[in-house]
Amino acid sequence: MVAPPDNDVLWARSLRHAHDGSPALLGVSLGVRQGEILAVVGPRGAGKSTLLRCLSGQLVPDEGEVWFNSSPVHTLPEPARDELRRDRFGWVGSTSQLLPELTAWENAALPLLLRGTKYRAARAAAQEWLDRLDIGAAARKRPAELLQAERQRIAVARALVTAPEIVFADDPGAPLHRPDRALVMRTLTSAARSHGITVVLSACDHDIAPFADRVIPLLDGRVNAAMPAQERDSETTATTATTATATTPRAASV
Repeated sequence: MVAPPDNDVLWARSLRHAHDGSPALLGVSLGVRQGEILAVVGPRGAGKSTLLRCLSGQLVPDEGEVWFNSSPVHTLPEPARDELRRDRFGWVGSTSQLLPELTAWENAALPLLLRGTKYRAARAAAQEWLDRLDIGAAARKRPAELLQAERQRIAVARALVTAPEIVFADDPGAPLHRPDRALVMRTLTSAARSHGITVVLSACDHDIAPFADRVIPLLDGRVNAAMPAQERDSETTATTATTATATTPRAASV
């Protein structure tokens, strides 16, 4: 095994994984720096969820290595990987997966309560995150009383409440309309930036690019290319401007 670069908090090399014989990852390598927001973008079936599950220790890849803070995740026994996810990682899925019998703050506080944090402290921490994500007024409501976008923000609060080093967000805006999707992405990434939390997120389209520091396109289990989000946006803007100049008559300008 080769240790990852010192400046990468998360590092993966040559990841391969198959589900029931169907390839999902075909040699994916990447590195993520401390505090970076990395977006993995690709169509359904590209391998995004499998990649995030391997990086977070939910899956052990068939081949390849995953390192977190210079420690090999792929060789850890299952109890150690469970502890890593509980204490160091946060997770937001494409659905909120809230417990229906619990209130919003209880759902947000659940990771702390499972770790043995005292009730009052867990409640205060959960309420603080709900307030930061503009959902604090719904703290006493149960999931059935809330809109889908509100439930998803509670899931974000639950992922952040333990102050994890990395949050993995697997297409967190998938079930939402565009405005709600943008709101969830904005609250997640701004909260992470303000606390120096690294984020690895996935999505099916490039709408998430403005929220990320870097975008990695994934297709058929392989990385196609990587470009900083700001550079890609600048390139797109320049291309659009050039096309508009070429195709719009000068007389039509106002």
